[in-house]
Amino acid sequence: MDQENCSSLALFIIREAPDRKAKEGGLNIIQTYVFWNLHEPNKGEWNFEGNRDLVRFIKCIWEQGLWVTLRIGPYIEAEWNMGGFPYWLREVPDIIFRSDNEPFKIENEYNNVQLAYRERGTSYVKWAANMALSLYNGVPWIMCKQKDAPPTVISTCNGRQCADTFVGPNGPDKPSLWTENWTAQYRVFGDTPSQRAAEDISFAVARFFTRNGTLNNYYMYYGGSNFGRTSSSSFVTTRYYDEAPLDEYGLRREPKFGHLRDLHRALKLSKKPLLRGTPKVERISQDLEITTYEKPSENLCVAFLTNNNTREDKTIHFRGKDYYLPSKSVSILPDCKTVVYNTAAIVAQHSSRNFVVSQQAKFSKWEMFQETIPTINDLKDRTPAPKELYSFTKDVSDYAWYSTSIKLDARDLPMRPDVRPGLHIASLGHALLAFVNGEYVGFEHGSNVEKSHIFRKPVNLKPGDNDITLLAMTVGFPNSGAYMEKRFAGPRAVTLEGLMSGTLDITNNQWGNQVGVNGEKVPVYTEEGAKTVKWVPFAGTPSPVTWYKTYFDAPEGTNPVALRMMSMAKGMVWVNGQSIGRYWVSYNSPLGRPTQEEYHIPRAFLKPKDNLLVVFEETGGNPEKIDILEGGFVGFGEVDGACGAFKPGKCNANAKAIKLVESLCLGKKECKVPFERERLADVGKDACPDVSKTLAIQVACS
Repeated sequence: MDQENCSSLALFIIREAPDRKAKEGGLNIIQTYVFWNLHEPNKGEWNFEGNRDLVRFIKCIWEQGLWVTLRIGPYIEAEWNMGGFPYWLREVPDIIFRSDNEPFKIENEYNNVQLAYRERGTSYVKWAANMALSLYNGVPWIMCKQKDAPPTVISTCNGRQCADTFVGPNGPDKPSLWTENWTAQYRVFGDTPSQRAAEDISFAVARFFTRNGTLNNYYMYYGGSNFGRTSSSSFVTTRYYDEAPLDEYGLRREPKFGHLRDLHRALKLSKKPLLRGTPKVERISQDLEITTYEKPSENLCVAFLTNNNTREDKTIHFRGKDYYLPSKSVSILPDCKTVVYNTAAIVAQHSSRNFVVSQQAKFSKWEMFQETIPTINDLKDRTPAPKELYSFTKDVSDYAWYSTSIKLDARDLPMRPDVRPGLHIASLGHALLAFVNGEYVGFEHGSNVEKSHIFRKPVNLKPGDNDITLLAMTVGFPNSGAYMEKRFAGPRAVTLEGLMSGTLDITNNQWGNQVGVNGEKVPVYTEEGAKTVKWVPFAGTPSPVTWYKTYFDAPEGTNPVALRMMSMAKGMVWVNGQSIGRYWVSYNSPLGRPTQEEYHIPRAFLKPKDNLLVVFEETGGNPEKIDILEGGFVGFGEVDGACGAFKPGKCNANAKAIKLVESLCLGKKECKVPFERERLADVGKDACPDVSKTLAIQVACS
């Protein structure tokens, strides 16, 4: 089985595809999640074929020279839709998720919600441990973040600073395991970028091993994508964890990747004393400490020299020698003599991901198919009030139509021409569009923090029958917390304001309901389905609830492929019938830009020629301005700041350096620059001769 097939197989099983780049970075274990709703979406209908072939995937990991930590679920949280639960479980009579509840039991990261279930929470933890051991006791079983884990299983730490926050396993015979070291933070629509410095990660890992740490597992190591409708109602973006050492596309994010690679090389050099030596901690001062693992009889010794001061550099004296320690750093000496690694000293390259518009992959003409805005007469499922969104859609679609009709007299309407009635909708989430008499009124949505929202827009009403139609939508189902089965979404109260008679409550006016939009049911995003509807050329005018399709050839080469969706607003995208997930570029972060602009198309989804691209746009956009991109990383030398925004220091003396670099590199495909002080700076003209200098070269390639 070749590596390309391995990676494509991983797309729907986990976000952490096996990759030789991971192995080169010192990663020996792939943490694998098994999502129940991926394998049994309908009760009794199991699917372990194609991209869901778990056994084949585990073998694939082994062929890459890696091991597996298998998190079998079936509840795994992970910002995944329903946390891995299939929807049908929600409708089991008397079900209570995540409790000592007879209809269903199994768990992950339970300590966070245990108190909400009182005594049932405690008994549930014990049951889960006993059940696991009864199935198979030949491997260690763990409970993440479970302080009161039973004696038969290992409690572990999840977080950013487990060396300082983890009290240790709850038993003297248990190893200290860090099951989730968060390399950044998963993203949600509307948030600002969340980053974590390579220096901070490596410092935390090194300190963990000074505290008898046994295993460190990164979450995430490979950023991955939430294809289809797999992301949860936390408004999680399609780009899941892009700041990981391997980004969403599997590209190395430097210096994070390289700095952690070097860390694990240093730890690997220290493996014998770490495994066989006796630990000893010597606190030199409030900030400085020395940790050794030593076995003199075998001449084994590793030392970790730690400076916990976050502002001041320090010098530490160890075994007859002084060692310089930058602020907040750990130096590793695999032989207790030689520093091979310091967590604050990055020698890896910096990099910046660079997307360019593909010259090969040109779109053919765009065509459109607009959904018909239904009225109550078109929707056969009738109820007094709009149905609750989760239980109505049953996770087969993001969308549900609701429509009612209200008859008004001319005397009900405002008499002044400058006054219009208003439509007021209180919704439990997550977003909705409104139409009055077929006219688009507007769009509102909640957020990751507050799913509920209020829709309030002026509308045009007329004497006689008026059709009020809503398209409500989810951004995934809940994935975490207590009592997940008791979460609700969708419109709960609808009123017309500003009528001559006052406010009119139409919540219980008799509504028609329908799951999904018609284009999904065909489905128009496949070759066969697209033939069943009438497409017309795109006329250049954006319109809501509209499907767009075109064809394109795959870009040459192997670089990652993405769509830049900035001309659109919110919706979903399919390539050759495969969903690449939700897009939402009309929802800006506090920085004034969308949380995610580019959307990944795996090359495994592409054919060399005539790839079908279908976009469902909810509120209105211009597909002709969508760009298809090719991307990669460009590397640079070490310095403060990020690539594209390097920060020269106060002792910067770059005139001679610039002249040298330009003479060696300008106009060339590659070059080598000598790192020699006398060639980079004028001796005698350096204002800070005692300050160590860093050479940073930032280039723009044409």
